[in-house]
This record gives sequence, structure tokens and C-alpha cells, in this order.
Amino acid sequence: MFEKQIAGQIERRLQERALPISVRLWDEREVKGTPAPKVTVSLRSPTQLGLLLNPTLSKIAESYVEQQIDLDGQARDIATLLAEYLSGDAQVAAPSLGERLGLRRHTKQSDKQAIASHYDVSNDFFFLWLDKRRVYSCAYFHKEHDTLEQAQEQKLDHICRKLLLTAGERFLDIGCGWGGLIMWAAEKYQVQATGITISENQYTYVTEQVRQRGLQQLVQVRLMDYRDLPETEPFDKIASVGMFEHVGIANLPVYFRKIYGLLKPGGLVMNHGITSETFDDDENPGRGRDFIDRYVFPDGELAHVSKVIEVMSREKLEVRDVESLRPHYAKTLWHWVERLEANQGRARDLVGEKKYRIWRAYMAGFAVAFERGWDCIYQILAGRPQANGELPLPLTREYMYRARLT
Repeated sequence: MFEKQIAGQIERRLQERALPISVRLWDEREVKGTPAPKVTVSLRSPTQLGLLLNPTLSKIAESYVEQQIDLDGQARDIATLLAEYLSGDAQVAAPSLGERLGLRRHTKQSDKQAIASHYDVSNDFFFLWLDKRRVYSCAYFHKEHDTLEQAQEQKLDHICRKLLLTAGERFLDIGCGWGGLIMWAAEKYQVQATGITISENQYTYVTEQVRQRGLQQLVQVRLMDYRDLPETEPFDKIASVGMFEHVGIANLPVYFRKIYGLLKPGGLVMNHGITSETFDDDENPGRGRDFIDRYVFPDGELAHVSKVIEVMSREKLEVRDVESLRPHYAKTLWHWVERLEANQGRARDLVGEKKYRIWRAYMAGFAVAFERGWDCIYQILAGRPQANGELPLPLTREYMYRARLT
């Protein structure tokens, strides 16, 4: 009787909002919001009724990953419609991987373990849904219908132009991923490019790509933590793309102080990273942050963009340009989700059902988060001023677009 009442409440909620969602119960009964649902939520036991009575993104995603429920339909429809359904009730954030293992957050040991848990899954798995240059960060769309391949190349070039890369300069990419940026910078701008990563899978892949492309004279990759990089041979330009989310808010001064030390006077840095929409990263645990921390990015922490700019300024880096890429990341994530779903059979073979579900839920949920402004992403261009206070930048932003890649 009680279960029937809860099912009735769920049905009324769906119908009041005219949501094309069907909820299939464990006994094959079904409640619908509209006659032709786009999404089906299948509950495997009566205990899952409460999930839809007081839902949060994290609870739904975790139940899906643990195969307590099934979500059928296109991931874009599932994530978008469930976001409409959600009550937004908050819950206490789950402990991070580092906390569960008894590790202090953001030591070299815990950072290496956290990065390995995310990136050292399977190169072949990532390559199922990334672009051909293996760029695992927000793309840059000049036009609505740009392909992912175009948008990622446009992003790489956008960074290089923002930094005014010039032949012969020493260029550092902190957290170089699978090498897309350092190889683009070397091939297109003839810089001396260095990439660092603490992912062994990425290091091995980039090393082989450098050899195959014949870039040994221009590109080198190192398996090392940014804190260990010597400051004795400073760089002209530095980029950090999708890496500082792993630094930890308490470590931001250490991170930007290190970048300052690695830059020549007059040198430029471009920091590209995800930020929180709130001033406290724990203010909205019901929006999926605890799921991401537990299953996807162990020990990841997001700061508000104002905090990032404040710390950069305190560490003597002069901020000269800030650009939001929030709509670009939503588009990027939907491209990745669609490619993952198109290759779901192979993905399951490579990483198993649970990890496939983790990545499907994570990327679709994150796409909705960027669409709705729950998370943000910024490129922040800054520099280490010369002794006289000068930075060698043009007076306007026009230079970033004049030679735009077409």
C-alpha cells in the first residue's frame, strides 16, 4: 500500500511537469509522465522508490553505476530530463578517495594515485570518444556546427595565439595529457615544447608520438609533478589546461608561485580550468559533486574564478585577460557522450559495465551542469611583469583573433 502511494506521487510529479519519462517498477508496472516517453528509469527493487521521491543527481548517478537502476534512452535526454525532475535536495558529500584511503589531500603521493585512478584506465577507452589529437579538455567552437576535430584544433591554436608563441621560445605545458598542445605548438609555431604529466599511460603514449612524428628536437615530455620542476631554466610561455582542478584550493598559492618561478620576466601563462559557480565548493553537494569526487575525480576541488584571480595576483602574476568557455564545454561534453554511446560495446569490453556507466553518467551530467551554469570554465591569461612593470602584450585583444584558424 505504501509503495503504491509513493509510485502515485512520482507519477503525479511526472505528469504535472509533462516530463516524457517512464518509471518501470520491479514488478513490471509502469508510471509515465507522457504517453510517449523518451527515457525509461527501471527500478530493480522497492527500496529504490525513495530515490525518485527525494532525488539528487549524485544519488541517481550512484544507483545507476551500482546497477540498482537502469536508465534507457539517449544520455542527453536522460540527463536533461532528470535535471528537470530533480528536487535539488542536498545531501552530505561522500568522502573522497584520498579520505577513504587515509591519505592527506594533495600530497605528491595522493595526487599521483588520484590521477592514476582517472587517467590510467585505458588509452584505448579514451580514444573511443576523444578527437584524433586526443585532447581531453574543453574545445573552442567558432561556429555552431563545427566538428569536435575542428573545435579542438581551434582551441589549441587559440591558446597558442593568446600566448603569442614565437619560434624558438621555451614553452611548458603543465599536465600535458596525451600531448596535443605541445605537438601543435611545436609543429605550427616551432617552439621548444616541454610537457609534464604524472600519468604513466600518458607519458608512454606521448613519448612514442614524439618519436613517430620526428619531433625529438622540439618536444620533450617528463613524468614528474609540477612541484619538482626546476626553476633554473625558466620558460618564455606556460600553459596549464584542465590540470589545476587537481591542485587543491589550499595549494593554489603553491601552484601559482611555482608558475611565477618558472616564468622569465615578461613571460606569459594561460591557465584553462573548471571553476565553481559558488564561493564555497561544498555549497551544492546535491548537484553531483560528491558523485564526481567518489567515482571520477578523486580529490578534485573547484574554486570560484574570483578566488583564482586573487591567488594569481597575490603570487605576483598580473592577470590581463579572462574568457569564459562555459557553453563550449557543454558542447564538448555532448560530443564526447555521443561518441561514447556510439561505441558502447567496445567501451564495455575495454573497461567493463561499471566504468562505462560511470563515464556515461559523469559526462552527461557534467554537460547539463555547464549548460545550466552549475559549473564554469575560464581561460585566464596572465604574466610575470618585467622589472619596469611591462608585459609584452598588444593593447587590445584583437591579436587573438586576427589570424584565426579557419
